[in-house]
Amino acid sequence: MTSSSSCSLTLLRHLSPLQLSRSRHCSPSLCTAILRRSVSAFSFGSSGVRYDLQLIRRRNGRQFRYNSVDFGSFDSEAADIAPLDDWGGGHEDSTGYIMYSSSEDSDGEFVVTPVADIDLPAITVSTDDAMTVTAHRLAMLGRQRRKHRVRHGVLLNMGLILFLVVLLLYVDSCAWRIVRLPLAPFHLTCPFFVSAVLASCAGYVCVPLLYVLKIRQIIRKEGPARHSLKKRTPTMGGLFFIPIGVIVAKFIAGFSSVEVSGAAAATLAFAAIGLLDDILSLVKRHNTGLSAWTKIILEVAVGTWFSYWLHTANISSPYGMKLLVPLPALGLVFLGKCYLMLASFCFVSMGNGVNLTDGLDGLAGGSAALAFAGMSIAVLPICSDLAIFGASMAGACVGFLLHNRYKASVFMGDTGSLALGGGLAAMACCTGMFFPLFISSGVFVMEASSVILQVLYFKTTKRLHGAGRRLFRMAPFHHHLELCGLKEPVIVAGAYVISSTLALCAGYLGLVSA
Repeated sequence: MTSSSSCSLTLLRHLSPLQLSRSRHCSPSLCTAILRRSVSAFSFGSSGVRYDLQLIRRRNGRQFRYNSVDFGSFDSEAADIAPLDDWGGGHEDSTGYIMYSSSEDSDGEFVVTPVADIDLPAITVSTDDAMTVTAHRLAMLGRQRRKHRVRHGVLLNMGLILFLVVLLLYVDSCAWRIVRLPLAPFHLTCPFFVSAVLASCAGYVCVPLLYVLKIRQIIRKEGPARHSLKKRTPTMGGLFFIPIGVIVAKFIAGFSSVEVSGAAAATLAFAAIGLLDDILSLVKRHNTGLSAWTKIILEVAVGTWFSYWLHTANISSPYGMKLLVPLPALGLVFLGKCYLMLASFCFVSMGNGVNLTDGLDGLAGGSAALAFAGMSIAVLPICSDLAIFGASMAGACVGFLLHNRYKASVFMGDTGSLALGGGLAAMACCTGMFFPLFISSGVFVMEASSVILQVLYFKTTKRLHGAGRRLFRMAPFHHHLELCGLKEPVIVAGAYVISSTLALCAGYLGLVSA
């Protein structure tokens, strides 16, 4: 090798297998074998040598070669490299070098063969400051990965918005057949678009303000390790999109609407509980906030108050009486006092379900938008004003997703998640649409159920075997999928598909039941 190509290969030791495997010519397992080599020092020059990296796997006495990959030049003394003089089929006037890996999971032996001199990008740094060069090149790789992250988030948002717009426009086009009463044009689409635009614009003002105030998310140590990268992301995003959804619904439906007033009050009450929890978490500087029992007691109190308000308020209903639950194939079922207990249960379960789902970028916000859209269709024959409330809250969630998409610049916090759960429960309690509620909120029900099953399974196995076992790798269920190797955009996209299907089913069952 010439003196001009006396760079060392030890930079490979500082790169992850994922970064190296971005080349189509290098598999992750091969890159892992390369990176396991212990090389002491590295440096960069203004020029380099292109090497033909070929993997040899011996099976049944035969050798199999793989494609080549380019690296910077290096010295044979910098690593455990031996010359390979009898390599057949190589490049002319070149000397091969074979490197060995002692790890059990290596792919075998791989050969590095210099091909030709090429010019590497020149970087003006001192010769002793190789770490600066490494950081610069790794930063360039990070920028390329960020483009892919932004692209994934934009595609998910565009698909979600397109689905919701088409769905609401279709319902508006045939709403006169559903309600049998004249409704305003774009009865559901108008509040959806207004809330989405206002929430997205408010985010461009509030998100930088949250950054300045250093209202940052407290990451649990028990969560996946990759979530530690989100510790500087601001939280309490529910402060700017929840009020917008409520105000737009009140303005369009009319301030005299009793049902929208009750749903708005319940939503803001749950937002206040979440705000108190977020504030205590920030003050204590660890993710505790309100205790679990304190939070449940406050949620039960709001649910009980809402139940008695339903009993005394003048709620418009086509059935002429209250405490009825429309069920498909069964008709109207009178629950009596059990209706009040069911209402309180819905508030607690929905609030905590959305809160547990809020663990990935865009997961809770997108699923909540679809759930609100499904509930808007389900309650349309019973109370058209509540349908406006649901569409407005769905639009507010979509506006928030423009800032919460992968990779998120803000989180909704308990302020937003509890408020969304309270809004969904209020819509069901005012109309008796509990069955469509649990269908449209199927993702939230699944997430909450995974936590309950994890706890019960752990305690049961601990009593039986003396040591607790886990049903999932981590609860809620989306963390289990993460630890199984699925990436955040893939999990969120799957949740959107499931929520879209459930929203359609919930809307259809609500129309049939009514």
